Amino acid sequence: MKILIVDDEEMIRAVLREYAEFEGGEADEAADGMEAVQMCRQNRYDVVLMDVMMPRLDGFSAVKEIRKFSQVPVIMLSARGEEYDKLFGFEIGSDDYVTKPFSPKEVMARVHAVLKRSTAAPEHHEVYEFEGLRVDVEGRNVYVDGEKAELTPKEYELLFYFVQNRGVALSRERLLNKVWGYDFYGDDRTVDTHVKMLRGNLKEYRKFIVTLRGLGYKFET
Repeated sequence: MKILIVDDEEMIRAVLREYAEFEGGEADEAADGMEAVQMCRQNRYDVVLMDVMMPRLDGFSAVKEIRKFSQVPVIMLSARGEEYDKLFGFEIGSDDYVTKPFSPKEVMARVHAVLKRSTAAPEHHEVYEFEGLRVDVEGRNVYVDGEKAELTPKEYELLFYFVQNRGVALSRERLLNKVWGYDFYGDDRTVDTHVKMLRGNLKEYRKFIVTLRGLGYKFET
């Protein structure tokens, strides 16, 4: 497990590095977003811990740049716990959001949860086709009328879960627990935000994601 810890506070970097190394991992450090982007271009990391408020280049902007060339899992670290900030983090492609002050043990638990989801592979190559929508689960590719759709990591996971549970009524709570992999510290609007973005990327095939009023959603063809 190789982690990049990005924070302008040296003490926070040192504590997280200590815990990562205690669990047998390796850790590199970056003091700002610009340095983080450069290091992600030069090295391969299993997960990035990214602070939001930093000099030169903030964490949100750094994630946007990293997503242009890498799908490495990113966990945001921030003293800003407003729902808007969390949802914005997910919209730009982060995988998790931890609010400061946090427990290093909690952060490492989140790291392991994200790594477990990102490395899990299906037992066989699953490819599903629904009219002009093609979903390749193992390859993590989605095609809309032959054109590859650019989805965020969470949008991929959400769509794959919908497809693998097509015809099943899925509550927002169940989607949070299954797609995010743990009890999410937020509310159901997180799911609605991601479904809205996913529908936009699916274009006319958004029709397959049916809203169940008062409950959640169902993937229906």
